[in-house]
Amino acid sequence: MTTINVGKRIYYDKITGEVILNTGDKQGVVIPMTVEQEIASYNALSERNRETFDVLELEYKQYAQDFSEANGYRVNPDTKQIEFSYPDPNEVEPSEPIYQEPLSVEVKLLKAKNQVLSEQVDFHEELIIELAMQIYE
Repeated sequence: MTTINVGKRIYYDKITGEVILNTGDKQGVVIPMTVEQEIASYNALSERNRETFDVLELEYKQYAQDFSEANGYRVNPDTKQIEFSYPDPNEVEPSEPIYQEPLSVEVKLLKAKNQVLSEQVDFHEELIIELAMQIYE
């Protein structure tokens, strides 16, 4: 038998985005289930009208750090994208969750922007050195 990795499926209410069921990541000797098989297998799904919920399929370990650091998550019913809420270390009392794009996605974007800016700085430094050398020749 072959070892495989299966990403989690998040079943959510189409109107509110509230998570009904998270199947979790699976690894090892796993027989992947279809959405229909999962709906039949889990009471939280089989007891609901199928028209009231949808499913978001994630890659294996996708957003793993976000899931471990967040204090909540949902699926945005408009965009059908996962959103997380993160604890505020400065808050003493827990407040209503504020859902946002996964921080891991924001970090990747910031790293890409930082790389572009770093390359621009390098280019400008080289240009300044070249101009300075021309002035002093």
